[in-house]
Amino acid sequence: MILRRIDKKQPSEFKFSKNNLSWAKKQIAKYPQDRQQSAVIPLLYRAQEQEGWVSKPAIEEIAKMLKMAPIRVYEVASFYFMFHLSPVGEKAHIQVCGTTPCMLRGSEKLVEICKKRISKKQKELSSDGKLSWEEVECIGACSNSPVVQVGSDYYEDLSEESFVNLLDKLIDGNPEPGSRKKRFSSEPEGFFKSSKFKIEEKTNASVKLFLEKPFSTDRKK
Repeated sequence: MILRRIDKKQPSEFKFSKNNLSWAKKQIAKYPQDRQQSAVIPLLYRAQEQEGWVSKPAIEEIAKMLKMAPIRVYEVASFYFMFHLSPVGEKAHIQVCGTTPCMLRGSEKLVEICKKRISKKQKELSSDGKLSWEEVECIGACSNSPVVQVGSDYYEDLSEESFVNLLDKLIDGNPEPGSRKKRFSSEPEGFFKSSKFKIEEKTNASVKLFLEKPFSTDRKK
């Protein structure tokens, strides 16, 4: 087990945005009065989506909302690796899957690109503060490997060229997630051209959700 600590540099305060506060209250209300601490993970994740990472003031604010001791919220945030306890890139934090299927299809080359383009060490900010990266274990998209995750979005079927292009677009804009080979889902390449099956929608569910941007005004990559 790796010991994880919160960053030494902390903001002076944390407050949920108006929209996110309303969302958080609805999450808490889903649970009985004596079970509302169960909302700790969704609240932590929404705080991270808003700020990019989970700070000490965010932990304390969530503890106050859920009537928990701050140390209990910290225990949750430090246990799950999906929570970042230090600042990440302003534009994006890239999580590169390094598990066997992705490794066999080139994830090690993606890691080398991260070291050259972003920082030599994981979880360090790039020189301009816009990007950061880390290698993670399986993120469950083996059929579309190699894969990276940025926030809630997956970028799949990556090559060295398409990954470099993705890094540029993450800085300059908001690239559409999904397969870089334009696969609809996890079907074999060319499947819909050679079969009788037809695609009923132009984009799969994950891309559709991304394009709808349900909380775009309060979301940080």
